[in-house]
Amino acid sequence: MPPGSSAKHVRQYEHIKETAQERGVSEERAEEIAARTVHKKSARSGESRTASDLFVHDLSSARRGGPGSPSAAEGPTRDELYEEARKKNVKGRSNMTKSQLARAVGR
Repeated sequence: MPPGSSAKHVRQYEHIKETAQERGVSEERAEEIAARTVHKKSARSGESRTASDLFVHDLSSARRGGPGSPSAAEGPTRDELYEEARKKNVKGRSNMTKSQLARAVGR
């Protein structure tokens, strides 16, 4: 973190860095992720003197990929439907398409 950073930003930075490293990211990459994330959050809240329009007007990370995302609209994957069909002992499930599996399990 740059000198003069608030204690809150330092805590956020350390937490994000540790979390990234726990996921297996290298220390250098984890530091970059943490610094960018803290900078973006401070820019959005108006705490940063230099904030690009991208940071300020972009969707927040909390809203990105939520229930309205395309992947959520597609429903369960074929593999998920197949597992459900296997549990219900649906005959011929291995040759079924995703839509056929969905019908067979009642979705």
